[in-house]
Amino acid sequence: MTAEMLGVIGIVVLLILFMLKIPVGISLIIVGFIGTSMIRGWDVAFSQLGRTPFDTASSYSLSVIPLFILMGMVLSNTGIGSDLYKAVDHWVGHLRGGLAMATIGTSSIFSAISGSLNATTATVSKIALPEMEKYNYKSSLSTACVAAGGTLGILIPPSVILILYGILTREPIGALLIAGIIPGILQVILFMITIAILVSRKPNLAPARTEKVSFSEKFKSVAKIWPFLLLFLITIGGIYAGFFTPTEAAGVGAFCSILVALISKKLNWKRFLDSFNESVRLTAYIFLILIGATLFGQFITISRIPQELTSFVGSLELNNYIILVFILLALFLLGCFVEGLSLIVLTLPIVYPIITELGFNGIWFGIIMVMAINIGSLTPPIGISVYVIKGAAPHIPIQTIFKGVMPMIVAMVICVAVLIVIPDLVTVLPDMMNK
Repeated sequence: MTAEMLGVIGIVVLLILFMLKIPVGISLIIVGFIGTSMIRGWDVAFSQLGRTPFDTASSYSLSVIPLFILMGMVLSNTGIGSDLYKAVDHWVGHLRGGLAMATIGTSSIFSAISGSLNATTATVSKIALPEMEKYNYKSSLSTACVAAGGTLGILIPPSVILILYGILTREPIGALLIAGIIPGILQVILFMITIAILVSRKPNLAPARTEKVSFSEKFKSVAKIWPFLLLFLITIGGIYAGFFTPTEAAGVGAFCSILVALISKKLNWKRFLDSFNESVRLTAYIFLILIGATLFGQFITISRIPQELTSFVGSLELNNYIILVFILLALFLLGCFVEGLSLIVLTLPIVYPIITELGFNGIWFGIIMVMAINIGSLTPPIGISVYVIKGAAPHIPIQTIFKGVMPMIVAMVICVAVLIVIPDLVTVLPDMMNK
């Protein structure tokens, strides 16, 4: 059996393991180890299995992950989500559909702290859904806003998935994080425009609120969250200005988050320990995936699938953008069945060489790839964001949530199309960093 055929079989087996709910890291290790042994022999496979975990886990560049996770966990446990929602609601809540827009705004800011799709969706759903139900918002709109807003968690920096993309592709992590800012803002704007269009066509989706908030109350609400906004500016702004490396920024962010939490007196000893406990658990999960991804990537490389696919694509007489669209469609379809983190470590060893061979910018593609996978997080049958919301609001039928997110998916597709047509929206800030 040829190496290429073994590579294809390995990919199929990996997909089957994912669907059987075998942990991602374990699945990658199993397929990578057995695949390498069948191509290069058991001695080489055992040698890689012994060396790769230490080489991967001891990498200095990976220290950015637990530090940013700790920053997000500490701030999440201070109750910032509720303060954020009240602050944004004070400014836009009086508009028709204002609570829905406030949900998107809250998600975008909270995303900049947590860097996680699941954490953003779970936190905002507990805060926003009861409030929108109180004002008789239709479940299809309220749940759609929470689900769509949650996807911003892996786009707006500090995004854990963008950090993983940088580690796996060796693209600069700082530039990747900065590159997500403008696309994230564009996506927020498109979500809000979508809400405005929906409520203008069907006013019963979001009944108008009569009460208004004074300017003094608006500014008082902002006063409660300014330390967290300042923290974001220090960390991400420090990376952009060149004051910090991503790892240094993560360390400063983790320290300052603890400091802010102590000053605000919102972090007791139990929450403090919970923050560290959750950070360690999530870090261990991600590191196991990275170790598995490295072993799987080594297997895919020696199977020669990336090289053969790159040569095949190069021989096609097709426009590069047509090939890009096919790749994005494949990512979207796979995203309907495979969770985002799993999909990235599965496809990057194959897709990234093709993208670079076609001449596309690796940082730009990282943002586009994350956004394409984001769409999969809202579509059946996996739709992880939808199921997180279902857990927070079990009384809402799952079909109602899936139906509600369809207009948001359209907005996400439009955003991807805009970034393909105008790639400078992604690359302008990273390019300015290098000047």
